[in-house]
Amino acid sequence: MNTSRKTTILVEGAMLIALATALSYVKLFNLPQGGSVTMEMIPIIIMGLRHGTKWGCFTGFVHGLIQMIIGFSNVLYCATIIAMIGCMLLDYLLSYTVLGLAPVFAKTFKSRTGGAVFGTLICGVLRFLCNFLSGWLLWGSYAPEGMAAPIYSLVYNGSFMLPNIILAVVIIGLLCKVAPGIMRAEPKMR
Repeated sequence: MNTSRKTTILVEGAMLIALATALSYVKLFNLPQGGSVTMEMIPIIIMGLRHGTKWGCFTGFVHGLIQMIIGFSNVLYCATIIAMIGCMLLDYLLSYTVLGLAPVFAKTFKSRTGGAVFGTLICGVLRFLCNFLSGWLLWGSYAPEGMAAPIYSLVYNGSFMLPNIILAVVIIGLLCKVAPGIMRAEPKMR
């Protein structure tokens, strides 16, 4: 890949990270202990679908770093250093990095739209799993008395991640129909 092409992809990635960050502030609803319904996953998934897994994961990782810096006060609620590291990994870094894996799952479909929608769905589920594990292992003490931490995490994280996933799947599907160039013909890992 030549330098000009890399520069173009980096600039596109930076713009999509900026868009994802801006969309993280447009909240359809917000939960009291963190988590909200936004469209911030969509630009990161688009980056992966357009430029492959490496670029998608890199873009997701950088967006996760930015979200971690913005929300660092949440990390400070953790009781131990180990919990803080777990929170940084599960709630921010891994949670957003997995969104770049969309082309891995998209290439299982012959249809570009079907692949993009399936990739978006699986990446949304992977992000949910990161949040679920964090809620269970790190934030389980916030569960109401008598409720098991895994159930609390499932319900709490599901209440905002399910709408996020549905929103992302619908919008990615629509974008593929009206702007077919959003995903290249044959996604491949790079």
